[in-house]
Amino acid sequence: MNAQRRLRDRDAIVTRENIIFRVYGYAHPPDAYICDPEYAPQSIYESTQARAFRKAPDRRQVYYKFYSDEGLHFIQQNYPRYTIHYPPLQAQFVGVKQEDIEEARDPQQRFQQLVQNEPKDSLVDELQTLHDALKARTRLTTSDFGVFGSLLHGFYHPQYSDLDFTVYGRKQLESLQRFLEQVYKETDSRLMNEFSSEDAAKGKMWRFKNYTSKEYVWHQKRKLIYALFKDKTRTIKTEFEPVKRWEEIHNEYNPKQRITKEGWIKSKARITDDKDAPFMPSIYEINLLQGAGVENVRRILSYVEEFRMQAKKDEKVIVEGNLEKVIMPRDSFYQITLTHGPRYYEQVLKVAKPES
Repeated sequence: MNAQRRLRDRDAIVTRENIIFRVYGYAHPPDAYICDPEYAPQSIYESTQARAFRKAPDRRQVYYKFYSDEGLHFIQQNYPRYTIHYPPLQAQFVGVKQEDIEEARDPQQRFQQLVQNEPKDSLVDELQTLHDALKARTRLTTSDFGVFGSLLHGFYHPQYSDLDFTVYGRKQLESLQRFLEQVYKETDSRLMNEFSSEDAAKGKMWRFKNYTSKEYVWHQKRKLIYALFKDKTRTIKTEFEPVKRWEEIHNEYNPKQRITKEGWIKSKARITDDKDAPFMPSIYEINLLQGAGVENVRRILSYVEEFRMQAKKDEKVIVEGNLEKVIMPRDSFYQITLTHGPRYYEQVLKVAKPES
């Protein structure tokens, strides 16, 4: 049995079958981690999607990336041992027990290796260039960053892969955003806001019913974590994924807590606290302005990527999703949860238009 490991959002777990999982969020039972399946080796899984193929230039092993709910179904059908019971919701979730962790991969450690060693290809060369610019123009240090996705696992493609960073801490994220806000205004900058025009949504299959692609671009533009980085031969999609520092993490897992579904709610609310909006799940403390006659609705809890960093403190928002009751041993309250499941594309969290 492996020693107990302390992991957090975006850290990676590799099992004996070489299935790669991403640790999801910060609320985990003491002996396991809630996870998303990300990649599986060709020996046990093969995707029909061309974009799922992964192979590093210096490795023989082929992997396939899971998209949408492919990973969930794959695990449920073939490796049910990688599911765990989650008492608050009285449900099974994809997860890996401590004893089943063959290897854990740290985004920060991998980033240190990539920036300290002589670059072997153009992608790592550009990663180092961007890292140098961040160090030169901010107080951010190498230890404030990591990498996730194919860069973390070593099967990226120098000519096609993106630059996927993790950035650790609320203050560090704010420093990064100030830097990006400034460089996006510079005419000679190699960094541009990915969502500077509505063209950013072109070609994207849009399914949300209460959230337009135009609204999506407006919200994404102001988040200041998405960029396009001009290489000599191409433009590289670049993302900075916020992750909590260890001292910012509070594990909300409580086996005595119960969360019950109370139906569907469409509301208008004011954001009273947005400090956890950048992280997954995104948490927004709210005052409900309009609703379905429900009192003590304290927060919005979002597991939907599109709704991360969606609104700021004191802004009014439109929210539609699952109403849940959180029952604690000494307290209870309601929350509006945005997550995978039925009516997924009816969910919304967006800044309300100013009243005329």
